[in-house]
Amino acid sequence: MSNLRLCSEFAPATGCIVECGVWRGGMSAAMAEVLPDRHHLLFDSFEGLPPAQDIDGVAALSYQNDKGSPTYFDNCRAESSFSEKAMAMSPAKDFQLVRGWFEETLPTFVSPEPIAVLRLDSDWYASTTDCLTYLYPQVMPGGLILIDDYFVWDGCARAVHDYLSKHKLTDRVHEFNGLCFFIKGEHRQEMMNPSNGTSGEARMQHVDVLKVFEESEESRPLHDPSICR
Repeated sequence: MSNLRLCSEFAPATGCIVECGVWRGGMSAAMAEVLPDRHHLLFDSFEGLPPAQDIDGVAALSYQNDKGSPTYFDNCRAESSFSEKAMAMSPAKDFQLVRGWFEETLPTFVSPEPIAVLRLDSDWYASTTDCLTYLYPQVMPGGLILIDDYFVWDGCARAVHDYLSKHKLTDRVHEFNGLCFFIKGEHRQEMMNPSNGTSGEARMQHVDVLKVFEESEESRPLHDPSICR
């Protein structure tokens, strides 16, 4: 639900929607409910997650080693037919599945139009780094970046900070209901209160808007969250 509310509030009016790590396609289909008249691109190996590395942290390594865990989900493997069916049931009129490991599919990918929303459910350090390296430059200024695993896996959080630092970017990292997001090109000036110029602890205006949105009893119909990863 948090992903969808952020898309509803902050997705630019034009541009395509890209998700990396779609599993069964539930979240991509849900975003199509909120942003139907867009080109949707779904990237996944459809072979599960690549092996976690030491930089991904002890929890990540333990997850992949515990194949009997109820949360293992066959290492997040799912046939592409699940995503195709989910998108076919959504209002998306234009979508494309891109099958393969990110390190193979992303280096040569050129988006058909600037990316408005980039959602990364890429779990590990290397995968998240690949996604940011090849896709962040194609996100339009003011575009929304959603990082699903930032608060879950150490490697994902490290990749985000390493990328922002390496490229000397000033995008502010925010949290909404446990979900990490940032807006491309956002900087300190936008965190100031335009009425009195206060900064520092002053919250961004759009975060206040989100609070109002969350507390409102009125919300648009959303895709069934039970199938969203």
